[in-house]
Amino acid sequence: MPASRAILWLVLALPGIGMLYAWNTTPDDYGYGHIIKDTGKWAAWLLMATLAVTPIRLLSRRRQWSAWLMRRRRDLGVASFAYALGHTIIYLTDKASVGIVLEEAGALDLLTGWIAFLLFLPLALTSSDVAVRALKRAWKRLHRLVYPAAVLTFLHWVLTSFDPTTAYAHIAVLAVVEIVRVWLQRRPRGA
Repeated sequence: MPASRAILWLVLALPGIGMLYAWNTTPDDYGYGHIIKDTGKWAAWLLMATLAVTPIRLLSRRRQWSAWLMRRRRDLGVASFAYALGHTIIYLTDKASVGIVLEEAGALDLLTGWIAFLLFLPLALTSSDVAVRALKRAWKRLHRLVYPAAVLTFLHWVLTSFDPTTAYAHIAVLAVVEIVRVWLQRRPRGA
């Protein structure tokens, strides 16, 4: 693993390490409500960063840093999934009952999260170079699931928030990023 990639993974892991440390050392101050919210936010933020890579690359084609970012896009996506997985594990651990989980899963706020997670699962499982080579063109088609998964992720955030204002602000940013991406990809070459 190149040093820059190892450093990126260390940086991506730091928020999670901080959350786990706070949860274990000060559970009265930083309890379930904090860690479930923070893991979800980091999953969403890294998802936004992953989706922003393509428009950034299209806007700054010849910049070396944007080429590096494009090569690290899958790392950002896998890190987003890792925080979503942590979010899910914390939720399941807190509920500690299959019956409760199944009962709550039918509510729209949690159903959106579960469907998003299930859409992200094959993306995470096929995010290796081996999978890219094995799946060829099907890999790109499969990874377009990131778009409906992103919509469901942010809908889950809105529906589970006590105050969805922050979630709405993130949705607006995501919408702008996606509009720019589509516009840049459809504009004529040389324009």
